[in-house]
Amino acid sequence: MLEVDGGEKSGSGTILRLSVALAAIRREELHIYNVRGKRSPPGLRPQHLEAVLTAARLCGAGVEGATLGSRELWFRPGEVVGGDVEAEIGTAGSIPMLLLTVLPICVFAKRAVRLRVVKGGTDVRNAPTINYLRLVLLPMLRRMGVNAAMTIHRYGYYPVGMGKVSVEVQPCARLKPLRVEEFGGVEEIRGFSVCTYLKERRVAERQAAAAGEYLRARGYEASFELLYDESNPLQRGSSIVLWAATDRGALLGGDAIGELRKQSEAVGREAAENILRELDARATVDTHLADMLIPYAALADGESAYLTRSVTEHLETNIWLAREILGARFTLSRAGSLYRVEKR
Repeated sequence: MLEVDGGEKSGSGTILRLSVALAAIRREELHIYNVRGKRSPPGLRPQHLEAVLTAARLCGAGVEGATLGSRELWFRPGEVVGGDVEAEIGTAGSIPMLLLTVLPICVFAKRAVRLRVVKGGTDVRNAPTINYLRLVLLPMLRRMGVNAAMTIHRYGYYPVGMGKVSVEVQPCARLKPLRVEEFGGVEEIRGFSVCTYLKERRVAERQAAAAGEYLRARGYEASFELLYDESNPLQRGSSIVLWAATDRGALLGGDAIGELRKQSEAVGREAAENILRELDARATVDTHLADMLIPYAALADGESAYLTRSVTEHLETNIWLAREILGARFTLSRAGSLYRVEKR
């Protein structure tokens, strides 16, 4: 049985999510204690609980301790078969964070997985936006052999949520390694700006205009797609994601969400500032993508390597868990002003 201390490293939900995913893939029993030991409040919150239960549905797992606030969990996975699976968060808890838990499991199912996640947040604080996953993470994973398609049926924001997303994942017999070790030259910068029931204030347009102006002043041109969404009459909100691709295969993203009393222009500039930090550093993946790729690199056949501008606690935590659970050998080394992440 795998024994994992949820208070190690970041002490966050990252440890719970990735431990459950890797245990399901390896079909090995997991005991995780001190869940979210460094977070306040500790223990399972609604989005973490539903992530565990969704993972359990995917692999027919027996679960003990799966209750709100629980700080200890036993997870006994069976075979990852595939088929239709539904998850319901019930709050504005992050749908993208739930998807980060279960997507690696879906990749190793015997047949295609059609996952529907309802009543959650698509664009909320302290989590990637849903369009970051759709437009940055999934295209990069496609290079590794992951065939996944996402549809956003309803956007959901804090505090009501009510978002709805579906993902279809085809089984992958073998993940390919990923090597992106040179920045090269920027080929394109694109953006996707969305707002829900805020068309009269031109929020999507203002976010995009501010982001474009900020980048243009620093020598970069970006093209934008705007979405004036009316999918969720219960909730107003907005978000924007930017991504840059280079001629050497680098892919960098940056996003931001709208909030009460936060001007649309400030949202756009925030996303532009985020991606500009990555561009100026000449990294080959952004800091968020760097930690999201770890489980896939760990499970891929062969050596992977990429450059990131900083070593975050999530990156360190994911590397630690990949070593503890999978025996994967990663190295972190300086490469000038960047950090080279390599799986040997």
